[in-house]
Amino acid sequence: MLKSGTVRALGAMSGTSLDGVDVAVIDTDGHTISGFGDTQYHPYSDHERAVLHGALGQWQDTVGDDVVALIEDAHVAAMTGFDGIDLVGFHGQTLAHDPAGRGTHQAGDGQRLANRLGLPVVWDFRSADVRLGGQGAPLAPFYHFALAKWIKADGPVAFLNLGGVGNLTWVDPSKATPESAGALLAFDTGPANAPINDLMQQRRGEPFDRDGRLAARGAVVTGALELFLDDPYFYKMPPKSLDRNAFDQMLDLVRELDDADAAATMTGMAASAVMRAMEHCPAAPGTLLVCGGGRKNPTMMAMLQAGVDCPVQPVEAVGLDGDMLEAQAFAYLAVRVAKGLPTSCAGTTGVRATVGGGILSRPN
Repeated sequence: MLKSGTVRALGAMSGTSLDGVDVAVIDTDGHTISGFGDTQYHPYSDHERAVLHGALGQWQDTVGDDVVALIEDAHVAAMTGFDGIDLVGFHGQTLAHDPAGRGTHQAGDGQRLANRLGLPVVWDFRSADVRLGGQGAPLAPFYHFALAKWIKADGPVAFLNLGGVGNLTWVDPSKATPESAGALLAFDTGPANAPINDLMQQRRGEPFDRDGRLAARGAVVTGALELFLDDPYFYKMPPKSLDRNAFDQMLDLVRELDDADAAATMTGMAASAVMRAMEHCPAAPGTLLVCGGGRKNPTMMAMLQAGVDCPVQPVEAVGLDGDMLEAQAFAYLAVRVAKGLPTSCAGTTGVRATVGGGILSRPN
């Protein structure tokens, strides 16, 4: 049995940008945050990143054992060396996401991980939500609600995660619980770092546009930007979610541009998707707090600040860790799953009923 009260949980997240595994510890009872613990980052090698990129779009019945072993080995390596852990939250690696069709696929077996770590592991967070008609994403919003309480926000605040895909959470911290009516609105804004990373890899053999330097040397081509914003996704009402490769046509839209203009235009596309998303907020947030790799891109951040009507700040401005926030979220959600608490609701994924997702596996 999981102990009552505060639990020390270890969460791991490997996002769609395919850069590596983030691991973080938090202390929580599944409602409030008591404290933050150690963190660790395990980067994927160029070879591992290439293997994972080649596996994108594959489902449980087609993904190779070598790919799954790579993911599990990387997570075990990343989660080694932590003391006093009661519970692990293992998100796995998203390879395919089609909530209206085949469902969602996060590769990696939590039971095998539990056996190797000797700790109880919560995993497969998204499937239950999808089975009940939800998008299965984003799942961090319940944690964002707890963070809004922790930073003592005195009005609505928004969290923006700029990973491979962008996602926005609008929070009203005056509500009692995250599943309370009007407490949360969350959805994927559109592509963020993933297509920019793909562009850099294809054209320059580099994993990403470091500090947005290449984009800063270029100009946003408005014709390509307008074609991008004409995609039907931006006309859908939230909640809504995306697969990493849902906007593959972005590379085609900038194919004729030089490297700098292509990077600038794709960065502008990601920022403009966020601007469109902000129009859905029930009330203007006091601040847009940014986490994920995109917050380290000054070009991206400048475009965002120029296009939204509130201050745009990295989450470090309020004492949070923007690199580890997603990993912390799955530590927090693991505790909620283990305690029978919900992890998503209509306002976050569009699910028909408030649901607690995840499987709890104990070591054999």
